[in-house]
Amino acid sequence: MRVLLYREEQVIDVPPRPPAEGEVAWIHLRQPNDDEVQRILGDLFGCHPLVIEDVLHFGQRPKLDQYAHLQRPQVFITFYALEEPLEAREFCMVLGQDFLITVDRTPIAELDEVKRRVRENPAAMASVGRLLHQILDLCVDHYVQRIDRLEERMDALERHVFDHPNARVAGTIFRLKRQVGRVRRIISDGRNVIGACAHEAFPYTDERDTVYFLDVYDHATRAVDTLDAIRDGLSGLLDLQTAQRSNRMNEVMKTLTVFSTLFLPLNFIVGLYGMNFQDMPELHWRYGYLYVWCLLIAVGGAMMVYFKRRGWW
Repeated sequence: MRVLLYREEQVIDVPPRPPAEGEVAWIHLRQPNDDEVQRILGDLFGCHPLVIEDVLHFGQRPKLDQYAHLQRPQVFITFYALEEPLEAREFCMVLGQDFLITVDRTPIAELDEVKRRVRENPAAMASVGRLLHQILDLCVDHYVQRIDRLEERMDALERHVFDHPNARVAGTIFRLKRQVGRVRRIISDGRNVIGACAHEAFPYTDERDTVYFLDVYDHATRAVDTLDAIRDGLSGLLDLQTAQRSNRMNEVMKTLTVFSTLFLPLNFIVGLYGMNFQDMPELHWRYGYLYVWCLLIAVGGAMMVYFKRRGWW
């Protein structure tokens, strides 16, 4: 395990050690065991026992805890990265005046990307606040990108339901709603963490850093608002499918009703002339059969014209 160390406007790799005056250290613990956590956080950096306990037990919602009563004040942050497809991956950060420790249980692409960026631009690691901003900003940017793709997927699903009212999409919709609800809770809590970092009482940011954290906070707010719109859209999608099916059923029933109504007088005429009365005038008429056909066509045609004019068909 190596430590990224900012010193004299350069970022170098060194063995694990506390930073000296004028240095900023970033220690990334990837899938550490309990002994490594105790050695780095407890023995090397003197972290609070509750910090070590939180690092050892993942599965928490995003939060920010400050330990200002220590000789060297520390901040513990739980945050989440968002992978495709809407898979939240937890990691935590421990901040001191001149160090930042990140811990994950699964690979976090955002942390690797920030490492690459600070190597290319050492000024991004000139302070703990700047480094924290780089991590939070990249995570939230990926929130927005993945949520935008989710929005496109929902639009495609909506078009599919509109074109195919009988499509079986209820299972997909309910599954997406559960995912959206879970991700919204994570991002909403994460937004509160970002807001706390932007507050003037946060020990590792100054006035110049605050505006950058506020920008990240705005992006997180946009992500939450978009998720709310997606959740409402998914709820409306089931209503849309039900309405589409009802409209289709109404069209079918209207067509059947029109045909039934058309044949009702025709059945009356046929039934009338089907009676076996001896003195029926048209019974022995040479053109009686043709007359009945003309009568049926005329009555049916007149009813069709009437239905068209009334807008019933």
